[in-house]
Amino acid sequence: MDKARPLWDTPLQFVFACISYAVGLGNVWRFPYLCQMYGGGSFLVPYLIMLIVEGMPLLYLELAVGQRMRQGSIGAWRTISPYLGGVGVASVVVSFFLSMYYNVVNAWAFWYLFHSFQDPLPWSVCPLNSNHTGYDEECEKASSTQYFWYRKTLNISPSIQESGPVQWEPALCLILAWLLVYLCILRGTESTGKVEQLANPKAWINAATQIFFSLGLGFGSLIAFASYNKPSNNCQKHAVIVSLINSSTSIFASVVTFSIYGFKATFNYESCLKKVILLLTNAFDLEDGFLTASNLEQVKGYLASANPSKYSEVLPQIKNCSLESELETAVQGTGLAFIVYTEAIKNMEVSQLWSVLYFFMLLMLGIGSMLGNTAAILTPLTDSKLISSYLPKEAISGLVCLINCAIGMVFTTKAGNYWFDIFNDYAATLSLLLIVLVETIAVCYLYGLRRFENDLKAMMGHTLNWYWKVMWAGVSPLIIISLLLFYLSDYIITGTLQYQAWDASQGQLVTKDYPPYALAIIGLLVAASIMCIPLVALGTFIKHRLKQRATGPMA
Repeated sequence: MDKARPLWDTPLQFVFACISYAVGLGNVWRFPYLCQMYGGGSFLVPYLIMLIVEGMPLLYLELAVGQRMRQGSIGAWRTISPYLGGVGVASVVVSFFLSMYYNVVNAWAFWYLFHSFQDPLPWSVCPLNSNHTGYDEECEKASSTQYFWYRKTLNISPSIQESGPVQWEPALCLILAWLLVYLCILRGTESTGKVEQLANPKAWINAATQIFFSLGLGFGSLIAFASYNKPSNNCQKHAVIVSLINSSTSIFASVVTFSIYGFKATFNYESCLKKVILLLTNAFDLEDGFLTASNLEQVKGYLASANPSKYSEVLPQIKNCSLESELETAVQGTGLAFIVYTEAIKNMEVSQLWSVLYFFMLLMLGIGSMLGNTAAILTPLTDSKLISSYLPKEAISGLVCLINCAIGMVFTTKAGNYWFDIFNDYAATLSLLLIVLVETIAVCYLYGLRRFENDLKAMMGHTLNWYWKVMWAGVSPLIIISLLLFYLSDYIITGTLQYQAWDASQGQLVTKDYPPYALAIIGLLVAASIMCIPLVALGTFIKHRLKQRATGPMA
């Protein structure tokens, strides 16, 4: 099996594959949000500490397991112990869930990329209403970028209960995204600000969580990639390189994001002032140029005292313009990628060029991560003699992509964005934490840390450093247990789970409770992967007992 297994052409090719997988959309739309929420630059302190005590050790562990066992996630953990096959199955299930919804982001990126060649950009202005007497009411109450996202891109329903049929435009973009992923797979392995925030425990929890999910631990992708390495490959050095590049990319993305935040906040603040100045100038017949940003507050006070009745009439239309409130607005996820960034892009010079570059970059990040996700599914399947004896790799890859694309059509309905949020929030969080905890315990205490150390020495020719042993045996598992306890307590304290629904009449998001069937699906998403671990172990135990009974009398 080892002789027939394909290999990376060079170690650099392997490193690039890991970086492409690890550096994804979370670096662009999650890390900057956490920095803004937890003190800006001071968030780097817990983030870098968690990188050292959690990120790099666990990344090295998964790469070392894959390189040592030279199999996908299911085969690798089954080799360590027959009872641990469920860990690999759980990783495949989580990767399958992730693939189902993650490629929808690439479909949206395609949609925006195609519209980026229009002049003006379609999200830069509000469309006219049906009578052509003014702008669309929903767009006026929201903004042109929000309107294009919620109405033109998603055509979103007011609640998760109103799903509607599959919408052909996003469906075609999703098919295109999966076709691109499939074509890439066919090419094979050879190508593929406040310091006191430090005392806030949530800052440390979120730092640990960001490190954990940004590196893609627990999905089985890293094990799959490392299984194609030569046994002598220095995966320790590569684990450090990938970790540092991933974190550097997150920090760089934050610098760019904060620049965009500043540009957007200043532009919105100045636009707000201009609207208020125009409103007061017209309402009180003031001389053009008399009212300016510098004397606005003074003149407003004078007008309120000199003509209180007229001022009270226009008061509801006067917006409270605040640069501080604009800067403090924290957005993450699709809201940051498809609303905040596009709002900044539309106000730039040569906006079409920047829009094309931005969405092409977003698409490349998404496709790179998708290739890692699908590798986590395909490697165990192609390693299986039962499956590979009947189907070639191309057919297996095609079936996986086809099934994911078909199920992914759910996310192209009017309620698709709500289902996207459910999968994004609940399909992987608890499951991955438990998977990696079991992985760490299995290597250190079932397979044996000393035995694993000897394996690494035989492969790479040098002794395992004390740092890795301390992290694997004690520190990293304790951090994962802390994260598990935090998330479980947070779910219990939160009570009824809620979601953000788009209200077209108000032009803004409103909070609603999930219906019972959505809660049931959330429970199934969490249980589907987690239960693989005990169920496979139980099935293996029963199989061994039955085998012992069958062979007992003959012995």
